[in-house]
Amino acid sequence: MGAALAMGAALGISPPAIAELLPEIEAVMVRRVNDQIAANRD
Repeated sequence: MGAALAMGAALGISPPAIAELLPEIEAVMVRRVNDQIAANRD
C-alpha cells in the first residue's frame, strides 16, 4: 500500500482516491500477470 500511495502521490493523485481505486487496479494487475504466466507456459 505504501508503494501505491507513493506512486500515486508522484502522479498527483490524492491518497483517498488511490485508496478507493486500488482494489480495482490490483484485480486487473493480478489478472494480467496470471494471463502472462499462462501464456509463457504454452
